[in-house]
Amino acid sequence: MSSVVRIIGIDPGLQRTGWGVVDATGNRLSFVACGTITSTAADELAPRLVELYDGLVAVIAAHAPDEAAVEHTFVNTNPTATLKLGQARGIALLVPAKAGLTVAEYAPNAVKKAIVGAGHADKTQIQHMVRILLPKAVWTGADAADALAIAICHAHHRGSAARMLRLAGS
Repeated sequence: MSSVVRIIGIDPGLQRTGWGVVDATGNRLSFVACGTITSTAADELAPRLVELYDGLVAVIAAHAPDEAAVEHTFVNTNPTATLKLGQARGIALLVPAKAGLTVAEYAPNAVKKAIVGAGHADKTQIQHMVRILLPKAVWTGADAADALAIAICHAHHRGSAARMLRLAGS
């Protein structure tokens, strides 16, 4: 019998960081929780990063994931916005790593391909497939749904990687 692995997916953003937690038992996925951590847009950058940090620390403490997956930052045409997003992403990588979790990273197209089967799917298609894959999941924003998609992507990829390691050792 397969053991349960709890995975947190994180969709980093300075304004809104989505998070989603799933349990993976073999190929079976179960919804645990999801949400969005927001920062105060009127604040300076440092206090906003603290809000994201504290929020992710609380989520990880509350749900005790075994592994984490974070989406890569896409390159934006605005270099200042890209830099700020990168700093938020740094928090998204730091918090689970500091909690002792293995942290995987996935490109947005890899997440879309794992969920929808196409690397250029839109948010509506992703949310539709997340609803199919996790019928008990309820979210209030696209960031939480994206985070669940990242967690699902990791669940699929971690299973493949483990099978490949077993085959290589045979």
